Amino acid sequence: MSDDAIGQSALPRIEAIVIGASAGGVEALLKIFTAFPEGFSLPIVVVLHLPEEHRSQLAEVFAQRLALPVQEARDKQSIDRGTLYFAVPGYHLSVEQDRSLSLSQEERVHHSRPAIDYLFDSAADAYGPRLAAVLLTGANQDGAHGLAQVKRRGGLSIVQDPAEAQVATMPEAAIALQRPDYILPLHGISRLLVELERIAC
Repeated sequence: MSDDAIGQSALPRIEAIVIGASAGGVEALLKIFTAFPEGFSLPIVVVLHLPEEHRSQLAEVFAQRLALPVQEARDKQSIDRGTLYFAVPGYHLSVEQDRSLSLSQEERVHHSRPAIDYLFDSAADAYGPRLAAVLLTGANQDGAHGLAQVKRRGGLSIVQDPAEAQVATMPEAAIALQRPDYILPLHGISRLLVELERIAC
């Protein structure tokens, strides 16, 4: 669906947003989140592929730029409304049935830990049709299967337009596997998520 075709009446009431990104992801996420109004109330859980050898500065960097509260995900932490959570390098991040976060060190998926598929699969199981999942720029296939699982469970699947992505491999893999509900540029994704949050309130 194109950017102009965001049918507001057809949008579902969602309870959480999950986002996956790899190469070029920091810039893409900043473009999306800096357009959010203050008081954005949906929780957002993000897996961004990062080198494991460095402690992540993501939470600090984003906290300085956004009105949203930003945290690094902790094991057994409850998911709070209006909070942005980042996965920790070296650990898979998943959502439990009780809507809490879980960290684990199972095998890598698509050479990645954390893996986007891990987050998307578990969130699809926990939230079903109350979930929106967004897959952004990246250089591998991670997230394609997870996004398809979100759609199978009735959730909303959103992919960054590959023509705009810094690295198109990840969006293209998702589109090839299963047609997502929306294929949008970053400003369109931001507008859609703001509209979903407005409906959810």
